[in-house]
Amino acid sequence: MQIETKLPKVGTTIFTVMSQLAAEHKAVNLGQGFPDFDGPPALRDALARAMAQGRNQYAPMTGVPALREAIARKTERLYGCKVNADTEVTVTSGATEALFAAIAAVVRAGDEVIVLDPCYDSYEPAIELNGGRAVHVALDPADFSPDWQRIADAVTPKTRMILVNSPHNPCGAVFDAEDLEALAALARKHDLFVLSDEVYEHIVFDGAPHQSVLRHEELAARSFVVSSFGKTYHCTGWKVGYCIAPRALSAEFRKVHQYLTFCTFTPAQWALAEVIENDPQHYLDLPAFYQAKRDRFRALLAGSKFRLLPVGGAYFQVADYSALSGADDLAFCEWLVKEGGVAAIPVSAFYEDPPAQQRLVRFCFAKSDAVLEQAAERLKAL
Repeated sequence: MQIETKLPKVGTTIFTVMSQLAAEHKAVNLGQGFPDFDGPPALRDALARAMAQGRNQYAPMTGVPALREAIARKTERLYGCKVNADTEVTVTSGATEALFAAIAAVVRAGDEVIVLDPCYDSYEPAIELNGGRAVHVALDPADFSPDWQRIADAVTPKTRMILVNSPHNPCGAVFDAEDLEALAALARKHDLFVLSDEVYEHIVFDGAPHQSVLRHEELAARSFVVSSFGKTYHCTGWKVGYCIAPRALSAEFRKVHQYLTFCTFTPAQWALAEVIENDPQHYLDLPAFYQAKRDRFRALLAGSKFRLLPVGGAYFQVADYSALSGADDLAFCEWLVKEGGVAAIPVSAFYEDPPAQQRLVRFCFAKSDAVLEQAAERLKAL
Protein backbone atom coordinates (compact mmCIF):
# COMPACT_ATOMS: atom_id res chain seq x y z
CA MET A 1 0.00 0.00 0.00
CA GLN A 2 1.46 3.34 -1.06
CA ILE A 3 1.24 6.18 1.44
CA GLU A 4 1.72 9.75 0.31
CA THR A 5 2.86 11.66 3.36
CA LYS A 6 1.02 14.85 4.29
CA LEU A 7 4.20 16.18 5.91
CA PRO A 8 7.06 15.43 3.51
CA LYS A 9 9.49 17.77 5.28
CA VAL A 10 8.90 16.32 8.74
CA GLY A 11 11.08 13.68 10.38
CA THR A 12 12.00 13.00 13.99
CA THR A 13 12.29 16.31 15.83
CA ILE A 14 15.75 17.66 16.55
CA PHE A 15 14.91 17.64 20.26
CA THR A 16 14.38 13.88 20.25
CA VAL A 17 17.47 13.29 18.10
CA MET A 18 19.75 15.28 20.39
CA SER A 19 18.28 13.82 23.58
CA GLN A 20 18.86 10.31 22.25
CA LEU A 21 22.45 11.20 21.35
CA ALA A 22 22.94 12.68 24.83
CA ALA A 23 21.74 9.46 26.45
CA GLU A 24 23.87 7.33 24.15
CA HIS A 25 27.05 9.29 24.87
CA LYS A 26 26.27 10.08 28.53
CA ALA A 27 26.42 13.78 27.74
CA VAL A 28 25.01 16.61 29.82
CA ASN A 29 21.71 17.37 28.12
CA LEU A 30 21.23 21.11 27.65
CA GLY A 31 19.30 20.45 24.45
CA GLN A 32 15.63 19.68 25.04
CA GLY A 33 13.89 22.50 26.89
CA PHE A 34 12.71 21.01 30.15
CA PRO A 35 13.74 21.64 33.77
CA ASP A 36 15.56 18.95 35.72
CA PHE A 37 13.78 20.03 38.92
CA ASP A 38 10.19 19.77 40.11
CA GLY A 39 7.58 22.42 40.68
CA PRO A 40 6.25 23.64 44.05
CA PRO A 41 5.62 20.88 46.61
CA ALA A 42 2.18 22.41 47.18
CA LEU A 43 1.30 21.64 43.56
CA ARG A 44 2.23 17.97 43.88
CA ASP A 45 0.33 17.77 47.18
CA ALA A 46 -2.72 19.34 45.55
CA LEU A 47 -2.52 16.83 42.69
CA ALA A 48 -2.41 13.88 45.10
CA ARG A 49 -5.31 15.35 47.04
CA ALA A 50 -7.40 15.83 43.90
CA MET A 51 -6.80 12.21 42.87
CA ALA A 52 -7.63 10.96 46.38
CA GLN A 53 -10.86 12.97 46.26
CA GLY A 54 -11.92 11.10 43.14
CA ARG A 55 -11.37 13.86 40.59
CA ASN A 56 -10.12 11.40 38.01
CA GLN A 57 -12.82 11.34 35.33
CA TYR A 58 -13.42 13.57 32.33
CA ALA A 59 -13.17 17.27 33.01
CA PRO A 60 -15.57 19.66 31.28
CA MET A 61 -14.51 20.12 27.67
CA THR A 62 -13.51 23.77 28.18
CA GLY A 63 -11.70 23.10 31.46
CA VAL A 64 -12.51 22.83 35.14
CA PRO A 65 -14.44 26.03 36.05
CA ALA A 66 -12.24 26.77 39.06
CA LEU A 67 -9.14 26.76 36.87
CA ARG A 68 -10.67 28.90 34.13
CA GLU A 69 -11.80 31.41 36.76
CA ALA A 70 -8.31 31.47 38.32
CA ILE A 71 -6.79 32.08 34.86
CA ALA A 72 -9.22 34.94 34.22
CA ARG A 73 -8.41 36.62 37.53
CA LYS A 74 -4.67 36.21 36.99
CA THR A 75 -4.93 37.65 33.46
CA GLU A 76 -6.73 40.75 34.70
CA ARG A 77 -4.22 41.25 37.53
CA LEU A 78 -1.19 40.96 35.28
CA TYR A 79 -2.30 42.51 32.01
CA GLY A 80 -5.35 44.60 32.86
CA CYS A 81 -7.43 42.49 30.47
CA LYS A 82 -10.78 41.31 31.76
CA VAL A 83 -11.74 38.00 30.15
CA ASN A 84 -14.82 35.86 30.57
CA ALA A 85 -13.87 32.55 32.16
CA ASP A 86 -16.88 30.79 30.63
CA THR A 87 -16.60 31.96 27.03
CA GLU A 88 -12.99 33.12 26.49
CA VAL A 89 -10.72 30.69 28.39
CA THR A 90 -10.12 27.11 27.24
CA VAL A 91 -7.83 24.62 28.99
CA THR A 92 -5.85 22.41 26.61
CA SER A 93 -3.52 19.43 26.63
CA GLY A 94 -0.42 21.57 26.52
CA ALA A 95 0.41 24.65 24.48
CA THR A 96 1.11 22.54 21.40
CA GLU A 97 -2.51 21.45 21.25
CA ALA A 98 -3.65 25.03 21.72
CA LEU A 99 -1.44 26.23 18.87
CA PHE A 100 -2.78 23.52 16.57
CA ALA A 101 -6.41 24.17 17.51
CA ALA A 102 -6.07 27.92 16.96
CA ILE A 103 -4.62 27.37 13.50
CA ALA A 104 -7.21 24.74 12.61
CA ALA A 105 -10.01 27.02 13.80
CA VAL A 106 -9.43 29.78 11.25
CA VAL A 107 -6.86 28.75 8.62
CA ARG A 108 -8.47 27.49 5.41
CA ALA A 109 -7.07 25.71 2.37
CA GLY A 110 -4.83 28.12 0.46
CA ASP A 111 -4.45 30.61 3.32
CA GLU A 112 -1.03 31.95 4.28
CA VAL A 113 0.30 32.32 7.81
CA ILE A 114 3.31 34.50 8.51
CA VAL A 115 5.83 32.97 10.90
CA LEU A 116 9.00 34.67 12.10
CA ASP A 117 12.21 32.65 11.78
CA PRO A 118 13.73 31.20 13.80
CA CYS A 119 10.47 29.69 15.02
CA TYR A 120 9.31 26.67 16.99
CA ASP A 121 9.09 23.55 14.87
CA SER A 122 5.41 22.71 15.47
CA TYR A 123 4.09 25.83 13.73
CA GLU A 124 4.59 24.89 10.10
CA PRO A 125 3.27 21.30 10.31
CA ALA A 126 0.09 22.56 12.00
CA ILE A 127 -0.38 25.13 9.24
CA GLU A 128 0.25 22.60 6.47
CA LEU A 129 -2.05 19.95 7.96
CA ASN A 130 -4.84 22.50 7.83
CA GLY A 131 -4.25 23.33 4.18
CA GLY A 132 -2.34 26.56 4.72
CA ARG A 133 1.14 27.70 3.78
CA ALA A 134 3.70 29.07 6.20
CA VAL A 135 5.36 32.23 4.93
CA HIS A 136 8.70 32.58 6.69
CA VAL A 137 10.11 36.02 7.46
CA ALA A 138 13.50 36.13 9.16
CA LEU A 139 14.11 38.12 12.31
CA ASP A 140 17.21 40.31 12.44
CA PRO A 141 20.15 37.86 12.64
CA ALA A 142 22.06 40.12 15.02
CA ASP A 143 19.48 40.62 17.79
CA PHE A 144 16.40 38.68 16.56
CA SER A 145 14.21 41.78 16.52
CA PRO A 146 11.31 41.91 14.05
CA ASP A 147 11.60 44.09 10.97
CA TRP A 148 7.97 45.20 10.70
CA GLN A 149 8.40 46.65 7.22
CA ARG A 150 9.81 43.36 5.96
CA ILE A 151 6.93 41.54 7.63
CA ALA A 152 4.42 43.91 6.05
CA ASP A 153 6.00 43.28 2.65
CA ALA A 154 5.28 39.55 3.07
CA VAL A 155 1.52 40.09 3.44
CA THR A 156 -0.55 39.08 0.41
CA PRO A 157 -4.31 38.84 -0.21
CA LYS A 158 -4.02 35.22 0.98
CA THR A 159 -2.55 36.11 4.38
CA ARG A 160 -4.92 34.97 7.12
CA MET A 161 -2.83 35.02 10.29
CA ILE A 162 0.48 36.10 11.79
CA LEU A 163 2.08 33.91 14.44
CA VAL A 164 4.32 35.64 17.00
CA ASN A 165 6.30 34.36 19.98
CA SER A 166 7.55 36.43 22.92
CA PRO A 167 9.57 35.62 24.98
CA HIS A 168 11.10 33.84 22.05
CA ASN A 169 12.22 30.25 21.67
CA PRO A 170 15.04 29.70 20.74
CA CYS A 171 16.65 33.13 20.88
CA GLY A 172 15.33 34.74 24.09
CA ALA A 173 14.28 38.02 22.45
CA VAL A 174 11.23 39.84 23.84
CA PHE A 175 8.70 42.25 22.38
CA ASP A 176 8.48 45.82 23.64
CA ALA A 177 5.43 48.10 23.58
CA GLU A 178 6.43 49.47 20.18
CA ASP A 179 6.33 45.95 18.75
CA LEU A 180 2.74 45.56 19.95
CA GLU A 181 1.79 48.82 18.23
CA ALA A 182 3.45 47.71 15.00
CA LEU A 183 1.73 44.32 15.17
CA ALA A 184 -1.63 45.98 15.80
CA ALA A 185 -1.17 48.33 12.84
CA LEU A 186 -0.31 45.41 10.55
CA ALA A 187 -3.24 43.27 11.76
CA ARG A 188 -5.64 46.21 11.44
CA LYS A 189 -4.56 47.14 7.94
CA HIS A 190 -4.84 43.62 6.57
CA ASP A 191 -7.55 42.26 8.91
CA LEU A 192 -5.32 39.45 10.20
CA PHE A 193 -5.83 37.02 13.02
CA VAL A 194 -2.96 36.94 15.53
CA LEU A 195 -1.71 33.79 17.23
CA SER A 196 0.55 34.75 20.12
CA ASP A 197 2.70 32.01 21.64
CA GLU A 198 3.36 33.27 25.18
CA VAL A 199 4.39 30.08 26.94
CA TYR A 200 7.36 31.83 28.59
CA GLU A 201 5.24 34.79 29.74
CA HIS A 202 6.56 34.64 33.31
CA ILE A 203 10.23 34.42 32.33
CA VAL A 204 11.21 37.97 31.35
CA PHE A 205 14.42 39.49 32.70
CA ASP A 206 16.02 42.72 33.86
CA GLY A 207 12.82 44.20 35.25
CA ALA A 208 11.02 44.33 31.91
CA PRO A 209 7.28 43.59 31.84
CA HIS A 210 5.96 40.85 29.59
CA GLN A 211 4.35 42.56 26.62
CA SER A 212 1.40 40.23 26.17
CA VAL A 213 -0.93 41.05 23.29
CA LEU A 214 -3.61 40.99 26.00
CA ARG A 215 -2.26 44.35 27.19
CA HIS A 216 -3.36 45.83 23.87
CA GLU A 217 -7.15 46.08 23.56
CA GLU A 218 -7.18 46.07 19.77
CA LEU A 219 -4.87 43.07 19.55
CA ALA A 220 -6.73 41.15 22.24
CA ALA A 221 -9.89 41.47 20.14
CA ARG A 222 -8.38 39.51 17.22
CA SER A 223 -5.90 37.17 18.94
CA PHE A 224 -5.51 33.66 20.24
CA VAL A 225 -3.10 33.84 23.20
CA VAL A 226 -1.48 30.55 24.23
CA SER A 227 0.12 29.88 27.63
CA SER A 228 1.72 26.88 29.34
CA PHE A 229 1.51 25.71 32.93
CA GLY A 230 4.35 23.30 32.20
CA LYS A 231 6.81 26.17 31.71
CA THR A 232 5.51 28.16 34.68
CA TYR A 233 5.32 25.33 37.22
CA HIS A 234 8.25 23.12 36.05
CA CYS A 235 5.88 20.29 35.07
CA THR A 236 6.23 19.98 31.30
CA GLY A 237 5.20 16.31 31.42
CA TRP A 238 1.72 17.20 32.67
CA LYS A 239 0.93 18.83 29.30
CA VAL A 240 -1.54 21.43 30.54
CA GLY A 241 -1.90 24.77 28.80
CA TYR A 242 -4.66 27.16 27.83
CA CYS A 243 -5.86 29.58 25.20
CA ILE A 244 -7.48 32.97 25.75
CA ALA A 245 -9.43 34.38 22.82
CA PRO A 246 -12.53 36.52 22.27
CA ARG A 247 -15.86 34.73 22.48
CA ALA A 248 -16.32 34.24 18.71
CA LEU A 249 -12.77 32.95 18.23
CA SER A 250 -13.02 30.73 21.31
CA ALA A 251 -16.21 29.19 19.92
CA GLU A 252 -14.35 28.12 16.77
CA PHE A 253 -11.29 27.06 18.80
CA ARG A 254 -13.46 24.84 21.00
CA LYS A 255 -14.98 23.11 17.98
CA VAL A 256 -11.51 21.84 17.15
CA HIS A 257 -10.45 21.18 20.74
CA GLN A 258 -13.62 19.14 21.33
CA TYR A 259 -12.58 16.57 18.72
CA LEU A 260 -8.83 16.84 19.19
CA THR A 261 -8.46 15.96 22.87
CA PHE A 262 -11.90 16.90 24.27
CA CYS A 263 -10.50 17.54 27.74
CA THR A 264 -7.30 17.63 29.73
CA PHE A 265 -5.82 15.79 32.77
CA THR A 266 -8.51 16.43 35.40
CA PRO A 267 -6.67 16.22 38.75
CA ALA A 268 -3.91 18.49 37.44
CA GLN A 269 -6.50 21.12 36.59
CA TRP A 270 -7.83 21.11 40.15
CA ALA A 271 -4.29 21.25 41.53
CA LEU A 272 -3.30 24.18 39.32
CA ALA A 273 -6.47 26.08 40.22
CA GLU A 274 -5.59 25.74 43.90
CA VAL A 275 -1.96 26.78 43.54
CA ILE A 276 -2.63 29.77 41.28
CA GLU A 277 -4.95 31.19 43.91
CA ASN A 278 -2.96 30.23 47.02
CA ASP A 279 0.58 30.90 45.80
CA PRO A 280 0.69 33.71 43.22
CA GLN A 281 4.19 34.49 44.45
CA HIS A 282 5.50 31.48 42.53
CA TYR A 283 4.90 32.98 39.10
CA LEU A 284 5.74 36.48 40.33
CA ASP A 285 9.15 35.23 41.50
CA LEU A 286 9.87 33.25 38.33
CA PRO A 287 11.73 36.07 36.51
CA ALA A 288 14.24 36.41 39.35
CA PHE A 289 14.53 32.62 39.69
CA TYR A 290 15.47 32.12 36.04
CA GLN A 291 17.49 35.32 35.76
CA ALA A 292 19.77 33.94 38.47
CA LYS A 293 20.22 30.79 36.38
CA ARG A 294 20.87 32.83 33.24
CA ASP A 295 23.47 34.95 35.00
CA ARG A 296 25.06 31.91 36.64
CA PHE A 297 25.38 30.04 33.34
CA ARG A 298 26.80 33.07 31.53
CA ALA A 299 29.32 33.63 34.33
CA LEU A 300 30.37 29.98 34.20
CA LEU A 301 31.05 30.29 30.47
CA ALA A 302 33.07 33.48 30.79
CA GLY A 303 36.45 32.89 29.19
CA SER A 304 35.17 30.10 26.95
CA LYS A 305 35.34 30.25 23.16
CA PHE A 306 31.58 30.71 22.91
CA ARG A 307 30.18 34.19 22.26
CA LEU A 308 26.98 34.49 24.27
CA LEU A 309 24.10 36.45 22.76
CA PRO A 310 21.83 38.58 24.98
CA VAL A 311 18.88 36.82 26.63
CA GLY A 312 15.82 38.93 27.43
CA GLY A 313 13.50 36.08 28.36
CA ALA A 314 12.72 32.34 28.31
CA TYR A 315 15.30 29.82 29.55
CA PHE A 316 17.62 29.41 26.59
CA GLN A 317 21.09 30.76 25.87
CA VAL A 318 22.06 31.13 22.22
CA ALA A 319 25.81 30.95 21.67
CA ASP A 320 28.04 31.60 18.66
CA TYR A 321 30.63 28.82 18.29
CA SER A 322 32.47 30.21 15.24
CA ALA A 323 35.70 30.58 17.27
CA LEU A 324 35.62 26.81 17.76
CA SER A 325 34.53 25.47 14.41
CA GLY A 326 33.49 26.36 10.88
CA ALA A 327 31.19 23.36 10.65
CA ASP A 328 27.46 23.82 10.20
CA ASP A 329 25.50 23.82 13.43
CA LEU A 330 24.05 20.31 13.12
CA ALA A 331 27.50 18.82 12.53
CA PHE A 332 28.87 20.90 15.40
CA CYS A 333 26.13 19.70 17.77
CA GLU A 334 26.82 16.09 16.83
CA TRP A 335 30.51 16.63 17.46
CA LEU A 336 29.80 18.49 20.70
CA VAL A 337 27.70 15.72 22.19
CA LYS A 338 30.17 12.99 21.17
CA GLU A 339 33.47 14.72 21.87
CA GLY A 340 32.53 17.52 24.26
CA GLY A 341 29.97 15.66 26.35
CA VAL A 342 27.26 18.34 26.11
CA ALA A 343 24.07 18.28 24.07
CA ALA A 344 22.76 21.48 22.45
CA ILE A 345 20.25 22.28 19.70
CA PRO A 346 21.33 23.69 16.32
CA VAL A 347 19.52 26.98 15.73
CA SER A 348 19.15 26.20 12.02
CA ALA A 349 16.48 23.66 13.03
CA PHE A 350 14.19 26.63 13.70
CA TYR A 351 14.58 28.12 10.20
CA GLU A 352 13.20 27.42 6.75
CA ASP A 353 16.32 29.00 5.24
CA PRO A 354 19.03 29.66 7.87
CA PRO A 355 21.68 32.31 7.20
CA ALA A 356 24.57 30.61 5.42
CA GLN A 357 27.34 31.71 7.77
CA GLN A 358 25.36 31.59 11.01
CA ARG A 359 27.08 29.44 13.64
CA LEU A 360 24.65 29.32 16.56
CA VAL A 361 23.52 26.71 19.06
CA ARG A 362 20.91 26.81 21.82
CA PHE A 363 21.59 25.72 25.40
CA CYS A 364 18.79 25.25 27.97
CA PHE A 365 19.71 26.68 31.39
CA ALA A 366 16.60 25.41 33.20
CA LYS A 367 18.86 23.02 35.07
CA SER A 368 20.28 22.57 38.55
CA ASP A 369 23.45 24.44 39.45
CA ALA A 370 25.38 21.16 39.53
CA VAL A 371 24.33 20.30 35.96
CA LEU A 372 25.14 23.80 34.69
CA GLU A 373 28.55 23.66 36.38
CA GLN A 374 29.34 20.26 34.87
CA ALA A 375 28.28 21.42 31.40
CA ALA A 376 30.24 24.66 31.65
CA GLU A 377 33.37 22.82 32.74
CA ARG A 378 33.17 20.64 29.63
CA LEU A 379 32.37 23.57 27.34
CA LYS A 380 35.26 25.68 28.65
CA ALA A 381 37.65 22.80 28.02
CA LEU A 382 36.97 22.86 24.27
